[in-house]
Amino acid sequence: MIGRRVLLAGAASVVATAAHGQYFPRGLQVREVRFPGAGDATLAGTLVLPAISEIQRVPGVVLVAGSGPTDRNGNNPLIPVRVDLLKKLAEILGHAGIATLRYDKRGIGGSTIPPRQSVSGLERFFTWDHFVADVQRAHAELLRHDEIKPYATAFLGHSEGGLLSLAASVAMGKSRPYTLVLASTPGRPLADIVRDQIARTLPQLSSTGDRIIDAIRETGQVPGNVPAPFQPIFPSYAGAFLQAAFAFEPAKTLERTDIPCLLLQGGADTQVIPMGDIEPLIDALRARTAPAEIFIAPRVSHNLKTVSAPDDPGFAGPVASSIETKLVEWLHRSLGA
Repeated sequence: MIGRRVLLAGAASVVATAAHGQYFPRGLQVREVRFPGAGDATLAGTLVLPAISEIQRVPGVVLVAGSGPTDRNGNNPLIPVRVDLLKKLAEILGHAGIATLRYDKRGIGGSTIPPRQSVSGLERFFTWDHFVADVQRAHAELLRHDEIKPYATAFLGHSEGGLLSLAASVAMGKSRPYTLVLASTPGRPLADIVRDQIARTLPQLSSTGDRIIDAIRETGQVPGNVPAPFQPIFPSYAGAFLQAAFAFEPAKTLERTDIPCLLLQGGADTQVIPMGDIEPLIDALRARTAPAEIFIAPRVSHNLKTVSAPDDPGFAGPVASSIETKLVEWLHRSLGA
């Protein structure tokens, strides 16, 4: 298979040389899109196409943002600097001949914002199942564009977006994308990850956090009088979503799949900690026979940026070159780009 791939690449270069002066477009095309999400929501997104798609179909990747109010570009108002992770990934992949679709999650940016209503109404809007279905709808939107090869698509989920991408891949069955990229994605259940994050960042409130998590797991509702530091983590309307998210077991789910998978992780990630938080995913990939690769980049943050010092959160700057190289290499190989 490798020999055939090299032969085809060589033949293409000969044809290109012979056809001197033929038009081979370069650069990127950006197209703003709107498409239906689950439960009557409308999602707003950005399709980035390599200009070569003017004359041939190209692979396509759906980029899925992480937790909280993170928008299609990978920015979160709770973070004081522009991260632009998903925007930068879209540009990297576009220049590598791969299209991407990234979108604002429901309730964020240009996507449907629910009208003011009761907590129960918001709970019905922000369900785990809706977020998973939105990933599937984004894939359908990607395929709606004639420039995309329908047999060469992928999900790339960052952090919690990796959990949603994994859940969506399983739900889609045979219509799923060909490959999956899990970036900074936890392998342990989310409830355990959140407990440990609280213990590291708010140790004086650790027992309070435990009580809130236990209540959500038992009742599907966020208890009243949540302390202010916890309100961004446990919004009053997020009980049903969090109950389902806490119950999702990523490593066991991944082990039951045969989808090719690349695991990308920063060695300096302080939110999803190597190796403890990702070891279950590594074990799951090793237990399968499907194609897989595990790449842990030293001195790289949760947002896949190079860190300059131990106290550097790694929010700003370009995507780490090692991550860029491995991602493009994997997608070229697995999608035939």
